[in-house]
Amino acid sequence: MKHIAKLVLPATVLALPLLFCAGAASALDLRETPGLEADLPPIAERVPLQPLVVDLAAKGRTVGQHGGTINTMIGRSKDVRLINAWGYSRLVGYDANLKLVADLLEAVEVEEGRIFTLHTRAGHKWSDGAPFGAEDMRYYFEDVASNEHLNPAGLEPFMLVDGEKPTFEVLDETTVRYTWSKPNPMFLPELAKSRPPFIYRPAHYLKQFHEKYGDPAEIEKLAEEQKVRGWAPLHNKQDDLYGAQNPDEPSLQPWIRTATGNDRRFVLERNPFYHRVDSTGQQLPYVDRVIMTVVDGKLIPAKTQAGESELQARNLSFADITVLKQGEAQQGYVTALWSNSKGSEMSILPNLTVKNPMWRELLRDKRFRHALSLGIDRQMINRTLYFGLGKIGNDTVLPASPLFKEEFRTKWAEYDPDKANALLDEIGLTETNSAGTRMLPNGQPLEIIIETAGEDSSQVDALELVSETWREIGVKLFIKPSQRDILRERAISGDLVMSVWSGFENGIPTSEMTPDDFAPVHGDRLNWHSWGDYYETKGEGGEKPDWAPAERLMELYSEWLVSTSEEQRTSIWEEMLSIHAEETIHIGLVSEVPQPVVIKDLKNVPLKAFYGWDPGAHFGLHRMDEFYFAK
Repeated sequence: MKHIAKLVLPATVLALPLLFCAGAASALDLRETPGLEADLPPIAERVPLQPLVVDLAAKGRTVGQHGGTINTMIGRSKDVRLINAWGYSRLVGYDANLKLVADLLEAVEVEEGRIFTLHTRAGHKWSDGAPFGAEDMRYYFEDVASNEHLNPAGLEPFMLVDGEKPTFEVLDETTVRYTWSKPNPMFLPELAKSRPPFIYRPAHYLKQFHEKYGDPAEIEKLAEEQKVRGWAPLHNKQDDLYGAQNPDEPSLQPWIRTATGNDRRFVLERNPFYHRVDSTGQQLPYVDRVIMTVVDGKLIPAKTQAGESELQARNLSFADITVLKQGEAQQGYVTALWSNSKGSEMSILPNLTVKNPMWRELLRDKRFRHALSLGIDRQMINRTLYFGLGKIGNDTVLPASPLFKEEFRTKWAEYDPDKANALLDEIGLTETNSAGTRMLPNGQPLEIIIETAGEDSSQVDALELVSETWREIGVKLFIKPSQRDILRERAISGDLVMSVWSGFENGIPTSEMTPDDFAPVHGDRLNWHSWGDYYETKGEGGEKPDWAPAERLMELYSEWLVSTSEEQRTSIWEEMLSIHAEETIHIGLVSEVPQPVVIKDLKNVPLKAFYGWDPGAHFGLHRMDEFYFAK
């Protein structure tokens, strides 16, 4: 007998197997949005039969009013794509409690962790008024993702279980089903990401560019106009739901790019067919439009202080807080301080797959990593760089995560140079030169070059402070600013010994989120490229993990991929976090460093919140479509 529980948005946790769905909008008195084009259908015909009804009072927010323009600044033209992260309309998404809930979908049924039945909302429409439903999902799976010309790499990893593709079925106009023979716990969390895979496409729009449906002569003509060779690159160019480079492509997001503006000033207008409404029947978003202006990133703090943005966090950092505070009274904005949701503001990364045999042996000796961690005065770094506002400790999950344990943050992270020196002596690094630097087994001084991407001056400032206390334990630190691409190339070649990078992107995970950052499964990681490359290439490249903690992390990750219960996934997560804490795989410094968020005249924007990419989508988790202007 199939076990399916029923959940109602938005207050429930995703625990497979289950069904979770949106509450009914019965007896809701829909209210027309002022200022829309006169030829649009009335609101009752624009929103789904069961729109997603947002209970603002339950969230401690107020019902807003329509109107106004949010001006914000971006550092690059391609950052216009952020509007599709900030809007955060997803098939399923995270709520404020980090629970997965249905959003674009009306409901999801999950059976045995391997059968996923997705119900779209009857009457839901794309931004151009065309129906959204099962055909758009079918088109994606059969005609895009499974087409070798459009997607030569094949289905993405979250769509495969042990290499097995799902069975895809269209059950009716609003319902599709994905079935695997084994559980696929990656499937729903992937759909909730800041940059999701968009397992649907506007079929009515894209079919004109597809060889299976379009007119060959017209496709050839359009390909010539777009200066591409053939139908496939033409289709891929027009198909850009995340990038927002094609204003003609219909969207399901709260704001859609218009053809007005230019590559320095992007105008994004409200989607008149958006699926969310408030409890008084007003269609979201409240704000009419968002204007994103491209500005040199170095000038954005000054322009923000001058009052040129109603909502700004992009290209602002902790170092800008003082100058931003100085402009508040004159410009009428507030500088909110959100907590960065990364596991650590920055993290020192020993390269465990470094090519040099001597360094490889030393870096894999946990006594050495412990000594380096114990030799860092994190309190001094926090006071000097962050006025004591951060939290010192390891690169790990934060207290806001249900997986948090104090020991994950504090283990081997106190400042104890005596213990550090004892550990280095125990390893056998007892000889020193005239400068007090310990000598390596090859007779060379223990000098560590830590390479940076050269993108964040605070990393260099922090390393300068680390060098002062490492000197006390006989370790000489050299800082080598580089470039991101060069840093990655040196990791690939095995020449990189140690680097500094920001900490784990997701410091607030739940057990339902994939623990891929904590296992060597990605080749772009600077601390174990070869192991990650081995996993990604299925053994054709890189090196098979040959270090016991890495082998166990891989075993646990594999167990998570076939897990069927929240309890099982929680146990797996906790052991992986324990391994990281015990082994000091990343040497974290300070976490929860405040991120300035400038808010001008906008309501419903939280003054305290988390700022991060996944999960979070910057403003997305906080539902930017609910922000409104008081006047």
